Amino acid sequence: MAKRKKLFTILAGLVGLVIVVGVVAQYNKESRAAVQKTPAAIPVSAAQVVVKSMPVRLMAIGNVEPFTTVAIKTRVDGQLISVKFKEGDEVRQGSVMFEIDPRPFAAGLKQAQANLAKDRALFDRASEQEKRYKDLLTKNFISPDAYEQVRTNTATAAATVSADEAAIENAKLSLEYCTIRSPVTGYAGRIQIQQGNLVKANDTNPLVIVNQVVPIYTSFSVPEQNVSDIRKYQADGELKVQAAFTTAAHAPVTGKLSFIDNTADMTTGTIKLKAEFPNTDKALWPGQFVNVVLTLYEQKDAVVAPSAAIQNGPAGQYVYVVKPDQTVEMRAIKIARAEGDDTVVANGLQPGEQVVIVGQLRLAPGTKVNVGKDLRAS
Repeated sequence: MAKRKKLFTILAGLVGLVIVVGVVAQYNKESRAAVQKTPAAIPVSAAQVVVKSMPVRLMAIGNVEPFTTVAIKTRVDGQLISVKFKEGDEVRQGSVMFEIDPRPFAAGLKQAQANLAKDRALFDRASEQEKRYKDLLTKNFISPDAYEQVRTNTATAAATVSADEAAIENAKLSLEYCTIRSPVTGYAGRIQIQQGNLVKANDTNPLVIVNQVVPIYTSFSVPEQNVSDIRKYQADGELKVQAAFTTAAHAPVTGKLSFIDNTADMTTGTIKLKAEFPNTDKALWPGQFVNVVLTLYEQKDAVVAPSAAIQNGPAGQYVYVVKPDQTVEMRAIKIARAEGDDTVVANGLQPGEQVVIVGQLRLAPGTKVNVGKDLRAS
């Protein structure tokens, strides 16, 4: 009897244990289902819309041009006897570059000086003769025609002396032209005619070309519809121009707008501009291509959002705005312009609002989000 009672007690305990396990399992199943019904928050990164000053700029591709290009030519004929520089050297203004054989011109100068001495002696004799004839004329010993002839001879001799003096100046100038000096400070290109060759005055081909690179120009073109704005803001003050290199090896350099062409290009609808750069470090070099940025003015109190937040849709551009309840709203916006990582918003956003910059692909209006660190850095 006691044995049967003990068996009954054990069976009752087992049945109770099974019931408890079943209840716990059912509770856990219902809890998991409830968790699955609640959608998980999407991790995103967000940034704040701010108000700040933003430049209004025009961007273009520019070509670097020398400030001055001089084609060095000879002004006299002769043999090139000396070259005083190497190709690619920097030459200073006034430094000797070429020398032409000066001996023929030195001989010509001596001949002109001898002619002057001879003709000056004839002039002195004619002057004395004129004085004597003038005295004879006053005493009526000669006719007026005879005196006029002598006076004419004196004037002719004086003119000959003047011509001889001019010939001497010309001979000195030709002798000076035998030494060719650089008219500017710059860099020499390839030497076209080597030492020992005969050169001809004002020949078609120059001896060498010298480019002045300090300062230097950069030319670029902008759409013709921007010309009125450029002229307007240039009238208010100097317009700043930056030239950036295609590689990040050198920082952008700053110059000023110096030239607006007086005619637009009818084939492209653009107008040519030039900017002048000090180029004291010679970072810019003729022939280079650079990215040019012309700043017209600074826009105060511009509403600015990160460019990474801007999305394009069928109806236009939009952003996802994070609401206070940590859900997102898809909002259409109108963009004024983009400036690198910043975008100036014309309307649709208010300062202080948060916009999603990373994670937009998983979002829809009303989606719960978890705003964390900037996922772009991970």
